[in-house]
Amino acid sequence: MAPTLEEALAAAKVLPILTPRTLEGLEGLGEALLEAGFSLMEVTLRTPLALEAIRRLRVLDLEVGAGTVLNEAQAEEALAAGASFLVSPGLSLDLARWAEARGLPYLPGVATPTEVQEALSLGLSLLKFFPAEAMGGVRTLKAYAPIFPGVRFVPTGGIGPEGLEAYLALENVLACGGSWFLEGSLEEVRTKLRGLGKLRPLAQR
Repeated sequence: MAPTLEEALAAAKVLPILTPRTLEGLEGLGEALLEAGFSLMEVTLRTPLALEAIRRLRVLDLEVGAGTVLNEAQAEEALAAGASFLVSPGLSLDLARWAEARGLPYLPGVATPTEVQEALSLGLSLLKFFPAEAMGGVRTLKAYAPIFPGVRFVPTGGIGPEGLEAYLALENVLACGGSWFLEGSLEEVRTKLRGLGKLRPLAQR
C-alpha cells in the first residue's frame, strides 16, 4: 500500500518546493531527489511551465503536489497533469470539499488559531503553517502544540538551512517546506539533498 501524504512527509522531513522558470534540467532534478531518497515534492502554479513540469516529474515516479492552488479551476488542471496532492497558501472551504470529493490530499495554509480551528472543523489536521517565519515561526508553533494536540504542521516560508533543526525538533512539526533545497546547480542540489538526510532522526517520534 502506498504511503499517505502524512506518512511520506514524516519520512522525508522536508518538502522540496519548485517554482519552474525553465524545463531544462528538470529530469535531472527529479532524479537527484530520488537518488537522495526523496519521493515527493511540490511544484507551485506560479509560472506557465508548472503543469508541464508536474507531468514530466510524475513520469519519474515522484509524488508531485501542486502548490499555490487558489481555486477549483487550478485544482482541475493540476489533477489532470498528474498532481497527487494539493497545497494552497490559505484555507479554502471550496478546495477542501473539492479535494475530499476526489480523494485527493489537501494541505491548506494556516497562520492563526482561528484558521487552525476552521481547518479542524473541516476534518483537516495536517496543515501548512505559512508564512512560517513572518508569523512567529518556532515560537508560535510551540504555543500551538498544547492547544491543538492533534494537529501536525508543515511550516513553509522564510525557513533557511540554519532554522531547519529548530523546527524539526518540535513535536507538532512533521516536515518543513522550502525552495532553497532545489536552488543552484545540479551538483549543489545533490549536495544539499545529501546533507538533509542527517536531519531525519531529529523528527523521528
